[in-house]
Amino acid sequence: MKNALESPQISFYDYIVIGGGTAGCPLAATLSTNARVLLLERGGSPYKNQNITNLVGFAHTLADNSPDSAAQQFISEDGVANARARVLGGGSCLNAGFYTRAGTDYVLHAGWDQALVNESYRWVEETVAFEPVVEQWQSALRDGLVEVGVGPYNGFNLDHIYGTKIGGSIFDNHGNRHTAADLLRHANPPHLTVLLHARVAKLLFRIRGRPRPLAHGVVYRDSAGKLHKAYINKGSNNEIILSAGAIGSPQILMLSGVGPRRHLESMGIPLLLDLPMVGQGLSDNPMNALYVPSPIPVEVSLIQVVGITRFGTYIEGASGSNFASGPVDKLGMVNFTQVNQPVSIGKSEQATPEAIASAGETRNDLTESGFRGGFILEKIIGPLSKGFLKLKNTNPDDNPSIRFNYFKEEKDLRRCVAGLKTIEQVIQSKAFSKFTYPYLSIESLLNMTISFPVNKIPRHDNDSKSLEQYCRDTVMTIWHYHGGCQVGLVVDRDYRVMGVDALRVVDGSTFIDSPGTNPQATVMMLGRYMGVKILKERIQKMMPVSQGRY
Repeated sequence: MKNALESPQISFYDYIVIGGGTAGCPLAATLSTNARVLLLERGGSPYKNQNITNLVGFAHTLADNSPDSAAQQFISEDGVANARARVLGGGSCLNAGFYTRAGTDYVLHAGWDQALVNESYRWVEETVAFEPVVEQWQSALRDGLVEVGVGPYNGFNLDHIYGTKIGGSIFDNHGNRHTAADLLRHANPPHLTVLLHARVAKLLFRIRGRPRPLAHGVVYRDSAGKLHKAYINKGSNNEIILSAGAIGSPQILMLSGVGPRRHLESMGIPLLLDLPMVGQGLSDNPMNALYVPSPIPVEVSLIQVVGITRFGTYIEGASGSNFASGPVDKLGMVNFTQVNQPVSIGKSEQATPEAIASAGETRNDLTESGFRGGFILEKIIGPLSKGFLKLKNTNPDDNPSIRFNYFKEEKDLRRCVAGLKTIEQVIQSKAFSKFTYPYLSIESLLNMTISFPVNKIPRHDNDSKSLEQYCRDTVMTIWHYHGGCQVGLVVDRDYRVMGVDALRVVDGSTFIDSPGTNPQATVMMLGRYMGVKILKERIQKMMPVSQGRY
């Protein structure tokens, strides 16, 4: 790894990968085995940041709002606090660590080669996937799920199958995080250049004398603001590949003149190619949770157990003091540092503020006596509700304007309600009973959770009575952003940008739906998968005549 300050003003490579995240790291590592590769990452290294490298720092990483933090915070137009990765390794440096594959139906629908998919998953898993040690709270969650009918119990399993299972984790048994950046150990070092703090401003294209634009270079700035240019070597085998994620990849395309004509013209960006669906179809799987205080101590745990229901909801949980460093409002489940306004109740809806206030007092009492308990959460599949991304300005360092349109589709809302009802059953199950206070009703738990400032959405008096309203008012992100450069709309099945030569997008922005219960395994797999496919194409093209500069 090198700081971009050390990079030459002009350089040449066979492949330029933009974004050293969950897809970009395995992609660059794979390509470097047979080509010269530049990997540009706008953030820094994860390896000297203890909050990233160990489980106990999970909440601290998300709460860090410094200018160079690994988590670039933003609030969507929906009023939900979010965090966007800004570090080598991407979202795998910020997330709760759960590792599970996509289902076979998902692979089939994506048109992927199942054998190469399995091989690519195994390649990733040899480095970053571990079987977690499941202790008492997570065991009770597991047994409670099975007791209320989320079966069968499938044991430790990386596959996406109905029932309750223990999934993999990128945390080892010492609590150390293993990220996508670790996959760079499989690279060919002389062929790979990794630049940190390299902020891509735009892509460069050749147009003159060509029927279609040809991507041939990248303009990026180092941390001092100095401009650098990197170009791909001549030859039809060489390419630029965007792996900047569901937010970064469509943003960079638009800044480079590829996107909806009217929007780009309104921002004063010269139009290269009118591609209306860039930035469209952006989704985030909504998460809703119930806080369950415990009368006995619980272990510190992130996501280990999942219940995969047949009605389109996944049930997970996390527990322990990692959610409260000082005030409980620094809960690691959400980015509370930006949700700093008190929860509000509409003027005409004043029936239960007292109940919410009382629940808040109960929560504060729990904090003072030692935060004990956990959150049982549900996330819906898909989702069907789609949003969009638009530029706020032409500064690539700024977050664009994002709206996910949580629960716009009624079926998403029905799934959320079904998930919450399942959580209520788990809380009332015999298996989970020792981790609940018998005098706290479900309504009390709902009111207690409502009192957390999880977003900027106003609360309503019927939040604890109507699960539909509770879903809308307490929605949180689970950081599973996808879409914005979707297959069939922005890229083809080989992930080539439509209407442009030598440019691909390989990351979660190409997904229509989120894969499996948690997408990181599949995003890492995709990086490896496409790296293998691209190299195979390269070798086939080079067989008749030797090409290239190296």
